[in-house]
Amino acid sequence: MPTILIADDEKNIRGTLARALRLEGYATEEAEDGRKALERLESGEIDLLILDLQMPVLDGLGLLEEISGRNWRIPVIVLTAHGSIDRAVKAVRLGAYDFIEKPPAAERLLLAVHNALRFERLREENRRLADDAGLAGRLHGTSAAARELEATIGKVAPTDAIVLILGENGSGKEIVARAVHAASARRQRPLVTVNCAALPDTLFESELFGHARGAFTGAVEARRGRFQSADGGTLFLDEIGEVPLSLQPKLLRAIETGEVERVGGRGQEKVDVRLLAATNRDLEAEVRAGRFRQDLYYRLLVVPIRVPPLRDRLEDVPALAAHFIETACRRNHVRAKRLSAEAIDRLQQHTWPGNVRELRNALERVAILAPGDLIGSAAFDFLVPREGEPSAPPGEKPAGGAAAPDLAGEMERHEREIIVKTLERHHWRMTKAAKELGLERSHLYKKLKALRIEKPED
Repeated sequence: MPTILIADDEKNIRGTLARALRLEGYATEEAEDGRKALERLESGEIDLLILDLQMPVLDGLGLLEEISGRNWRIPVIVLTAHGSIDRAVKAVRLGAYDFIEKPPAAERLLLAVHNALRFERLREENRRLADDAGLAGRLHGTSAAARELEATIGKVAPTDAIVLILGENGSGKEIVARAVHAASARRQRPLVTVNCAALPDTLFESELFGHARGAFTGAVEARRGRFQSADGGTLFLDEIGEVPLSLQPKLLRAIETGEVERVGGRGQEKVDVRLLAATNRDLEAEVRAGRFRQDLYYRLLVVPIRVPPLRDRLEDVPALAAHFIETACRRNHVRAKRLSAEAIDRLQQHTWPGNVRELRNALERVAILAPGDLIGSAAFDFLVPREGEPSAPPGEKPAGGAAAPDLAGEMERHEREIIVKTLERHHWRMTKAAKELGLERSHLYKKLKALRIEKPED
């Protein structure tokens, strides 16, 4: 239940608005001046503010300036007396969502409240998705590799060319896709993302192309697919190497013709979609193995962009780390923290096998757990050194003077041994091995790639 704070020096107006809002299921609180309203906002429990501009102690514009200066994200609806429209416009420039003349009509106010809360939910969801993607479509770094990547994005983004983004897991392929979309002429239209690795084979066609009512059991109504949802915008097929071989001809036809047919449908639908795809697989090897169609591969291979692993651009770690620590503190509602020079040196000594994703998760961990406002190198003792890395910063030794156990390495070697023995037992028949291991075939292929397991030549 959203909580709405009504800040107005007129008691009758506060009471009238509170009653109308409570009837609609909202919780309400009241403040008779700007200073009291500010105190309530500091609790972090308010979802929306209804604000009168004319108040004692601290007026509405002053309160908006305080909210803006503290970087609080809270929707504000301004109440303004007739003849004060100029001040209301200034309030909107300070970040207010809407303004309503006093006395406000109940229907107009409730609609504004509903829309403001909905807008904030969408904005928060966009922020969350952007944070989950890593850098919200922004590339941080000044290394030669980062500059080359940005230059390539700058050239390809304004076009409608298909882009195939290549790189290791966690290297930032989705960040590149978002950057391409954000710099394109389609940036005001949707960017629809499909994680091909997360879709069951039986649902692939329906998810991509939609289905007609009654097309299969459970299809109680017609549904648009991701191609239709991306019409006019960009479709990003992440982990495209996981698309089932049986569906690849239909995907190729959709790319070639710009037309899709729903499952159980009776005709083609025209769509205008710019396609981006990404994979951590060697698609040429997949083509040779018969798991990926050659014609689809070459159709995707218009503009390839290779995202370098983080270990090849360690000079970008300070900028990335600063961004991630700031984002993590804000998202987890903890006090702002910063990294010491020693901590940054420690981060640059790690080779980051998990790439940018591993760095982001490490910074979120210390943002939550590290005491104080300045994070030292000891906060990163959990990072397992890889071969060739120092086990501790220069001049320091691990606790007890002994080398830290390579737990991750031991687990990886054990996992590799189990998978290889299972494959050998089934004469490298992937379906049977995957069933015994309790994995999907696509997941087993990912394991082979990550663990660098290759079938021995006969």
